[in-house]
Amino acid sequence: MCITFLPVSFFFHHSVKLWASAFGGEIKSIAAKYSGSQLLQKKYKEYEKDVAIEEIDGLQLVKKLAKNMEEMFHKKSEAVRRLVEAAEDAYLKHEFDADLQYEYFNAVLINERDEEGNYLELGKEFILVPNDHFNNLPVNISLSDVQVPTNMYNKDPAIVNGVYWSESLNKVFVDNFDRDPSLIWQYFGSAKGFFRQYPGIKWEPDENGVIAFDCRNRKWYIQAATSPKDVVILVDVSGSMKGLRLTIAKQTVSSILDTLGDDDFFNIIAYNEELHYVEPCLNGTLVQADRANKEHFREHLDKLFAKGIGMLDIALNEAFNMLNEFNHTGQGSICSQAIMLITDGAVDTYDTIFAKYNWPDRKVRIFTYLIGREAAFADNLKWMACANKGFFTQISTLADVQENVMEYLHVLSRPKVIDQEHDVVWTEAYIDSTLADDQGLVLMTTVAMPVFSKQNETRSKGILLGVVGTDVPVKELLKTIPKYKLGIHGYAFAITNNGYILTHPELRPLYEEGKKRRKPNYSSVDLSEVEWEDRDDVLRNAMVNRKTGKFSMEVKKTVDKGKRVLVMTNDYYYTDIKGTPFSLGVALSRGHGKYFFRGNVTVEEGLHDLEHPDVSLADEWSYCNTDLHPEHRQMTQLEAIKRYLTGKEPLLQCDKELIQEVLFDAVVSAPIEAYWTSLALNKSENSDKGVEVAFLGTRTGLSRINLFVGPEQLTNQDFLTAEDKENIFNADHFPLWYRRAAEQIPGSFVYSIPFSTETANKSNVVTASTAIQLLDDRKSPVVAAVGIQMKLEFFQRKFWTASRQCASLDGRCAISCDDETINCYLIDNNGFILVSEDYQQTGYFFGEVEGAVMNKLLTMGSFKRVTLYDYQAMCRTNKESSDSAHSLLDPYNAFFAAVKWIMTELVLFLVEFNLCSWWHSDLTAKAQRLKQTLEPCDTEYPAFVSERTIKETMGNIACDDCFKSFVIQQIPSSNLFMVVVDNECFCDSVPPITMAPIEIRYNESLKCERLKSQKIRRRPESCHGFHPEENARECGGVSGLSAKPSLVLLPLLLTIFSR
Repeated sequence: MCITFLPVSFFFHHSVKLWASAFGGEIKSIAAKYSGSQLLQKKYKEYEKDVAIEEIDGLQLVKKLAKNMEEMFHKKSEAVRRLVEAAEDAYLKHEFDADLQYEYFNAVLINERDEEGNYLELGKEFILVPNDHFNNLPVNISLSDVQVPTNMYNKDPAIVNGVYWSESLNKVFVDNFDRDPSLIWQYFGSAKGFFRQYPGIKWEPDENGVIAFDCRNRKWYIQAATSPKDVVILVDVSGSMKGLRLTIAKQTVSSILDTLGDDDFFNIIAYNEELHYVEPCLNGTLVQADRANKEHFREHLDKLFAKGIGMLDIALNEAFNMLNEFNHTGQGSICSQAIMLITDGAVDTYDTIFAKYNWPDRKVRIFTYLIGREAAFADNLKWMACANKGFFTQISTLADVQENVMEYLHVLSRPKVIDQEHDVVWTEAYIDSTLADDQGLVLMTTVAMPVFSKQNETRSKGILLGVVGTDVPVKELLKTIPKYKLGIHGYAFAITNNGYILTHPELRPLYEEGKKRRKPNYSSVDLSEVEWEDRDDVLRNAMVNRKTGKFSMEVKKTVDKGKRVLVMTNDYYYTDIKGTPFSLGVALSRGHGKYFFRGNVTVEEGLHDLEHPDVSLADEWSYCNTDLHPEHRQMTQLEAIKRYLTGKEPLLQCDKELIQEVLFDAVVSAPIEAYWTSLALNKSENSDKGVEVAFLGTRTGLSRINLFVGPEQLTNQDFLTAEDKENIFNADHFPLWYRRAAEQIPGSFVYSIPFSTETANKSNVVTASTAIQLLDDRKSPVVAAVGIQMKLEFFQRKFWTASRQCASLDGRCAISCDDETINCYLIDNNGFILVSEDYQQTGYFFGEVEGAVMNKLLTMGSFKRVTLYDYQAMCRTNKESSDSAHSLLDPYNAFFAAVKWIMTELVLFLVEFNLCSWWHSDLTAKAQRLKQTLEPCDTEYPAFVSERTIKETMGNIACDDCFKSFVIQQIPSSNLFMVVVDNECFCDSVPPITMAPIEIRYNESLKCERLKSQKIRRRPESCHGFHPEENARECGGVSGLSAKPSLVLLPLLLTIFSR
């Protein structure tokens, strides 16, 4: 006799359908009732005939925004221009006095007293008052003060004279701040090294008592002082460079790299009797000096070692050929070119090489760095620099490196100074730690201009006095963007001439959320790394080339800490921001994101309904500009609107259109307050206090919140507060519950549990939200979203109650979720578990728990896998720990290394190299141990989305020796699915499916291609590489040279005869 067993799924399919229907009806009833969604939908419908729906013109919008930003940027650059004029006039009137005694406010010493209670020299009383505009830092808005690097003498005559004449900038600082109260730091960085900052603030040394800040090393200074450049660095690694000399040489290279920016190109060649490209892959070419490339070369510097004989002629030939060929490709700076030579000596002047490649034009400057105290070959190196419009300097100790490297910048600035071209420069985005907000993040860009000597007698010398600048917070740009016109998923973004992001909602400059550490390459994230779906860089390249236009593509936008994905089509509109190197883009999502509507109510009605204490507005949206006048800065946006509308603050500048729509939303949504109150007062309702919060948000950033329990009883204390950035309106995006509800079928609710930052999810609440549309078609704007937050335990109890129902007349169920033969789950449309018999599985991805079932669902098409990429990821890697090159950046290490070297020199005749190697072995030898660190990397990871058209399905999985049955049933009017799985068949051979990111590893060939590949970039519009009147005789102490006189004259004679 043959018995055929039907799959278990056949028996419980109908039961699951019943359970899903019962739970869906119950939970929707609760969500709709407590959120008031039907009431709010009805109220907006009542106004349907009185509103005007408009399609947003993306091109007009982006042009208007660009114009607003242009005006804002122009105000900042005009403030800087006034500082330039004042500084140059002050210097012109000043006569240098070597004996000048002047007590200035030193930023480190102010308000410091000695043991007897007397103020220290240069540390007089300096009044500091907390100022909310400067994040409540104690500042002096009447005066600036001066910071001098630790390695410089506070009372050096050059510094004292510079501080004295630059005091005249105080009046201009204050005047600028009065004209534009949105200004923050203004400053003058002197070529002598001191830094004058307004408003005055006290500087605190680090734990070593050191302030390593040198304004001349900052990008804004270097960009303003010099023009873009192509640089080849030649490093002598012959046997005579062993020991500390090679260490100093490596540090010199590292310091040169610090002075290169995104508009510069470089390569490094080590030479002895052969050439050794520090990165062999880049043989014969130059790469952009972005942070990633510079760090890549720094890592390779550690691998250099000294041996053999130095053949400089081979290296010079290679460098000249490389610069010439690279210049002809049109890829580089097409401006200044230089060869940096780092060696302990040269036996010849190599004039035949210079005559062949560089004379008479001398387009390639030669900068020579003599390493060590010996001066035997100094004359040859000096001559090479002077004959090629460069500079010679000698570096004897590690402590000398930075100051000597800086000298070449003054030489490169000469043509710009002689031209008297005050080019305005803007930097890429960077983090300002002094103004850190609650999130530890204030992104800035700096506008800067060079300051020149106007004295006629020094004109040919091209004397750079310094650079002035002011910082512009990126959030100032965001304030000019009307978020309400960009829709729920829309956003604005800006990039630099190199394609790097200035602002974009997907830019993530920090990592390790609790510690808020900066990613090493956060300032050079390319647009193609966040808009990665544009594989051909169509959008990026159009923006880099300052074009105006439109581009469309399907995008995969992640939300909820990157665990969920929304697939949509975006239309991008872009144009340039005139007067800056930036381009602006706006992304609008297709469908409801392209439409905007205008309602109309009276001011009296609107003001009345704004008065409710539970009404709030998006703090980061700019309804009124409260930064323009100090008396307005303490106002909330809601207070500012009320005072503006009642005429109490006529000086307030407000967005009339936005305020009109806020008033409309306030009136339409007002009845829900009374509705919520009646529910709260009805003691028979919500007796178990399962529903804790009801909330709504509208497209104008207006929010209303109602608590059904006391504030102290809330399970999730952070929800809808500033601590919970993803769930409130901010400058970048709408709340998460609003964005997800907008993509649900109208009338249905989206349920989710919040993800914690921990590995395991500790959430104890469920959020439910639904969108409110004005019309019933796709062209209708989503005008609002409402929702509730309930206890997870309450939500799960409703599920288990529903799963015990059955259709039998006798009330005895053939099967229920209580049976040990089955496992019941409730998952959402992204595959995350909301309910499981094992409570610990709550919040896990379903594929981790039931890998075989999830795999089958993917095969059947019930769910689909979406592959995502993260080009801003941080990966754990085992790295060799070394105390060599990078530790030398510490001033104390540099000092002690220098002391050790000097002591070594005293016994040089005994065992020159052996003793030296022993003495500084802690600096040059690598400790062969592995250290786990976080490094920037690229990752690929999956997200999962349910297929909307599939409401139910069942299947069987062939396992090792059994069949595993399952049923999946959609919960009506929701984004949820009930999954019931046979628990008697185990599929251990099928691995779990995880969402863990996988690092994309590039083989050596691909790494090389990535290094060589250069994305399209736009060069700065101005170039000051040379000037015929330039005085090249000041080239590093050229007087008394004993090199061949005929050779000094040779390039000059060639110049004359070539005319």
